[in-house]
Amino acid sequence: MAPQKPKVLLLGVIDHAHDAWKSLGEVAELIEPEAVERSEFIKEVKDGGLDGVVAIYRTFGSFTITGRFDEELVNLLPSSVKFISHNGAGYDQIDIAVCTAKGIRVSNVPTAVDDATADTNMFLIIGALRGFNTSMLALREGKWRGHPPPPLGHDPEGKVLSILGMGGIGRNLKKKAEAFGMKVQYHNRKELPEELSGGAKYVSFEELLATSDVISLNLPLNKNTRHIISTKEFEMMKTGVVIVNTARGAVMDEDALVRALDSGKVLSCGLDVYEAEPEIHKGLVANPHVMLVPHMGTWTVETQTKMELWNIGNVRAAIEKGKFNSPVPEQADMK
Repeated sequence: MAPQKPKVLLLGVIDHAHDAWKSLGEVAELIEPEAVERSEFIKEVKDGGLDGVVAIYRTFGSFTITGRFDEELVNLLPSSVKFISHNGAGYDQIDIAVCTAKGIRVSNVPTAVDDATADTNMFLIIGALRGFNTSMLALREGKWRGHPPPPLGHDPEGKVLSILGMGGIGRNLKKKAEAFGMKVQYHNRKELPEELSGGAKYVSFEELLATSDVISLNLPLNKNTRHIISTKEFEMMKTGVVIVNTARGAVMDEDALVRALDSGKVLSCGLDVYEAEPEIHKGLVANPHVMLVPHMGTWTVETQTKMELWNIGNVRAAIEKGKFNSPVPEQADMK
């Protein structure tokens, strides 16, 4: 009798890498939950329906099935669960500290998203600087550029772009922004070595706020970064600053952003992420100087495929080697 294969639970959908997922079946029993929302999922776990699961492959969209992997949920998981493989760069949907305490390893796909997200970032920067959104809206209403026409926009050349969070996406954005003639500076928890910073100037958080023409938010969401940009920070910025966020909505206080836009402190902004998405602050929707994209930073065939293949590779490594190819940084030294 052949030994029983370890179980791998799929939370969400494989949209592209079907062959790679199917091949995973050679080393694992691939299962899916019957639950479609959190209370059902918790009941399924409690009833033993997921006993024997060793690894979990989860997507960002599977939040609708399980809710956040918080202390309640993680502590209910079968003792067999040792790995959670998250198909995304940001992993704020998972409480890493709780997983670590329970001996559950977590992975993400840290660089697979860099190009596509930085492309979206640059699109929003150009659009917000040039003020394209007002006339794009007017055009669809049959009003050409608008009546009256909008104020003139601004060229990116020579503008100071400040990147808050110089990880893979931030570094990728730096290269793209420099191609448009922008001057790049950044702030991180700590200064990067020259080979990573690429010569970008490291500045304090306060200097970043005071000297930027454009601020791009590229930092992860956690308890330390939630609302890192709020009323006090907007007051420290130049009048007429442009803000772009492709990270997580809650790193910026949207109520404070709306007030800063209405007062003219912030000239315009470009957003791909929102505090309570898919709901969007009414003050942002009502402001024509705000470019709104519905969380599409990685919304390409190439990037989504790359992410799925990476995540499947993490699951395979967990099953075959007992460790992930790309553990989250908080667990880099986990024994």
